[in-house]
Amino acid sequence: MQIKRVRYTYNREGYFYFSRRVPDDLVQHYDCRRIVQSLRTKQPSEARSRAALLASKLDAYWAQMRLMNADMPGKHRLRQAVVGSGPMSRVGPPVAHSVSLNEALDIYLKQKGAGKGKTFRMAAERACGYLIDAAGLKHLHEYTRADGLAFRDFLVKRGLVGSSVSRVFNSISAVFNFASSELGLDLRNPFQGIYHDRTAGVSKRLPVPVDVIRKIQRECVNIDDDCRWLVALVSDTGLRLSEAAGLRLSDINLDAPVPHVVVEGNQYRGLKTRGSERKVPLVGASLWAAQQILAYSDEQSSEAAAFPRYTRGGFAQANSASAALNKWLRPYVPKGCTMHSFRHAMRDRLRAVDCPSEMIDQIGGWAHVSVGQGYGSGYLLENLQRYLDAIVLR
Repeated sequence: MQIKRVRYTYNREGYFYFSRRVPDDLVQHYDCRRIVQSLRTKQPSEARSRAALLASKLDAYWAQMRLMNADMPGKHRLRQAVVGSGPMSRVGPPVAHSVSLNEALDIYLKQKGAGKGKTFRMAAERACGYLIDAAGLKHLHEYTRADGLAFRDFLVKRGLVGSSVSRVFNSISAVFNFASSELGLDLRNPFQGIYHDRTAGVSKRLPVPVDVIRKIQRECVNIDDDCRWLVALVSDTGLRLSEAAGLRLSDINLDAPVPHVVVEGNQYRGLKTRGSERKVPLVGASLWAAQQILAYSDEQSSEAAAFPRYTRGGFAQANSASAALNKWLRPYVPKGCTMHSFRHAMRDRLRAVDCPSEMIDQIGGWAHVSVGQGYGSGYLLENLQRYLDAIVLR
């Protein structure tokens, strides 16, 4: 059967599709040369009217784009671009000067993600994926406050706890603000200042009791493998698991007057904050673990990973380490305790020996509370060692 010809359409399996070539002077604003859209009909009469409507909308839209790009008198004096009706009917930068969320994400990852681990990329991609699911893929200037509120409700409905919602919003705001800054876009971020209950569903992290720490450290010595070395190292240093899992052999210094571990960014992982860069004395179980790591390592390079099991692929696999070690810990620790609970316990143990709060922050790499804490080089290793020795579980 011969199908009647309809302007701006073609037919596939009986259905009509709208097809329009992008004009040469506007092609730089598109990622393709032709616009194609299903008209969802097999009837030529319906296809003709729908195609004519889409064609007229496109003609009006392209006319606006040409007008915005025209060299009009006084254009350089405008405070901001004013766009007429249609898809760009708002006050703000025109589509020609904006980018889509996916393009903004690419800009963010190329510039900010260079040298950072897989977790950084995955967090940004996951947050943008959530936003696309909640509000659709748009250009940055097209997102509104209503989209921000809908995004919050979407995350809550998915069952994310308050702290996770905060992290997702932080990632979206970082992508939005960085791309806007890089491209010189005068945009207001609609995802900032969105209220949500940050405590919703969040369970308090419990410290590991001292008697349990002693028992776990004994088990680590009895089993004596690389996984237990990692547990022991964390237990008496208070290092974050990602910090410990991403150590190099050169970061462990046993020949110094005060044996210590150096926590700094390296090829395996970055650090959470600038204040996380520090040196921590090795005492008790952590000193034993460091000795075992160096004694049994068959690597010749000082840049080699201290825990090769958890640095496969060139980056520290903190999530894999957390899952495996938490599973092993479960029979030993109270409900609610994890590997991160050693950090909470470290703070309590140091308080118990009257360690100054500023020194505790330096040992754990916690953020400075006051400006003055950032002045100077901090406490000497000898001072830190004295208090850490006092908490060793003999």
